[in-house]
Amino acid sequence: MERITKEQIRHVANLARLELKEEEIAHFGEQLDDIIDAAEQLNELSTDNVEPTSHVIDVRNVMREDKTKPSLSNEDAMRNVPETEKGQVRVPSVLE
Repeated sequence: MERITKEQIRHVANLARLELKEEEIAHFGEQLDDIIDAAEQLNELSTDNVEPTSHVIDVRNVMREDKTKPSLSNEDAMRNVPETEKGQVRVPSVLE
């Protein structure tokens, strides 16, 4: 456990509402150190001719044209509502 301290692990565990024993802290510290080692190995790769991307595949948002259409009238929308008040759905109070 060189890059991450036991105190940092305790802090993250506290944020995640986890109770860790000392052996678990040491174990997770070793695992996190291994993960950091693996991530640092990526820094050794040459990325000079690699175009920056945010996703591996081309991701775009496909949206349809926004068109207005007729919708339900207020009377039709309220037809199956058990209780209404002033043209709105009346529900039981959830506040005390």
